[in-house]
Parts: sequence; structure tokens; C-alpha cells
Amino acid sequence: QVQLVESGGGLVQDGGSLRLSCTASGRTFSNYGMGWFRRAPGKEREFVAAIWSGGSTYYGEYMKGRFTISRDNARNTVFLQMNSLKPDDTGVYYCAARLLRAFSSGGPNVEKNYDYWGQGTQVTVSS
Repeated sequence: QVQLVESGGGLVQDGGSLRLSCTASGRTFSNYGMGWFRRAPGKEREFVAAIWSGGSTYYGEYMKGRFTISRDNARNTVFLQMNSLKPDDTGVYYCAARLLRAFSSGGPNVEKNYDYWGQGTQVTVSS
């Protein structure tokens, strides 16, 4: 079992920045691929970013160039640096973990491919 706890959400103005953190406990962190997803009000949960054990990174279409995902295996933590935030970035941001293994369908951007989820942290961007 893996427990994930997100932090760093809050209220920020249009154009501002936030850094989200997700700390994992329970298993060897480096054995997991880590992802961030978000759910905007009234919308389906969507992929934001992912980072795999070798450092490979993946980003959602609307996050490239503004968001940066990174991980610190020594601290069991994955980070999401969000810059140039827009009101459309408002939502609950979720951290997710997947034990590293071959994908049977899709890839790091697919919600159902993750094994564990955090409770989420609210990000609100005001205009």
C-alpha cells in the first residue's frame, strides 16, 4: 500500500505560480511512476504531468512550457511547479502512483493506469 499526501495548493492571481508537492509513504518510491491529474469544476479529471523512474517526463497538451514535474527519490516526493497560471487551471490537483511495469493499454497520461491516489489539493486562480 502507498499513501500519497499532496500539499502546496492555494489561491493565486492570474499569471502567478504555485509549487505542489506530493509525498509518498509505504513502499520504495523509486519503484513508482508518479503523475499529476486535475479536475476542474464540472469537468472530467485530466492528465497534467508524469515522471517515470528514469526521469522521463510527460505533459498534458495545455501544460507544456508552463508546468514542470520533478521528483526527489531521497525525499519520496514529486513536485509540480506551475507558472503563468490561468483561471482555467483552477481545480483539484491529484497525485497518483503506478508501480513500474509494462502498460497493457495507454500510457502515463491515462488515469486508470495508476494504482494509488492522493486526496487532492485545491488550486484556485483568480482573474
